[in-house]
Amino acid sequence: MKISNFSSKYQVKKLDSGDLEQILELCISNPQFYVYHPPLVTRESILEDMAALPPGKEASEKYYIGFWDGDSLVAVMDLIENWPQEKVAYIGFFMVAAFYSGRGIGTGIIEEIALTLAEEGFVRMRLAIDRGNPQSEAFWLKNGFKETGEVSQSESFVHILMERQLNMHLHKTCDVK
Repeated sequence: MKISNFSSKYQVKKLDSGDLEQILELCISNPQFYVYHPPLVTRESILEDMAALPPGKEASEKYYIGFWDGDSLVAVMDLIENWPQEKVAYIGFFMVAAFYSGRGIGTGIIEEIALTLAEEGFVRMRLAIDRGNPQSEAFWLKNGFKETGEVSQSESFVHILMERQLNMHLHKTCDVK
């Protein structure tokens, strides 16, 4: 997967421990997320997320990526290819820096990723939101995701699974803002 195709506006690169402070700053700028998904983010939890893999997946199938505007980290995404099935891209985490929120930037990023994934043969994007988080639910519904009717539960959280069908006939000729 060529992640540089995920955005025509931002530089996209895999994130690593050298980006830890910028990732932490971005995550802390969004305290509402952690109201529904405690505890508050830490350096350690970011490093754990960078390495976390679903069962049966390899590190080469995980893309913990950042969208950069110069030296500013605009958004962070954790994407797993071909999970939980072939031709499905799973978004484990997506967050836009609070400074950039409310301007359609997150939607623009998701649209370009959807176009790129469709061009690469993916048929769906999938994710889970924390039950009761109105901000997450509104964002993903606005971006074409629908609840699947599936719920996953851990010790601390109830997650609602959502997915978006990808249109194989789309081409990256539109101007995504």
